[in-house]
Amino acid sequence: MKLSTRGRYGVRAMLELAMHKSGSPLALQEMASRQGISAKYLEQLLIPLKAAGLVTSVRGAKGGYLLAMPPEKISLYDIVRTLEGPLAVVECVQDPMTCDRVGGCTVHLVWGEMSQLLVDFLSGLTLDRMAERQTEKDSQCKAILSSQAS
Repeated sequence: MKLSTRGRYGVRAMLELAMHKSGSPLALQEMASRQGISAKYLEQLLIPLKAAGLVTSVRGAKGGYLLAMPPEKISLYDIVRTLEGPLAVVECVQDPMTCDRVGGCTVHLVWGEMSQLLVDFLSGLTLDRMAERQTEKDSQCKAILSSQAS
């Protein structure tokens, strides 16, 4: 399975919102600039995330986007499933009618187990945990840059 830019950029945008601690909406243009994503493309990603109840938007001069719920309630699976659809490593896991061998195919069982592991893994990663990991990574990068400057 290979995630498209929709899934990857969507996770990055949601992490950006989780890292935005001010409580005020984050402007689309600012989010796009920070993440190096076209504002137009980012806006297209935020539409299904909003429809899924993962983000809210605020209109006006000080408007932008906010997480619709606490970051500990939003998993990477929620985001990726919203933007990519079901996470099956092969089509027959998602839709057994696509293959006439499903009933007696041991490999189908393996693909199903693999798909479930992926769902479980992404379900266990919440935006608050990802924000913690990002903060740790930022601290490591600062420490490296600081030691190189000395």
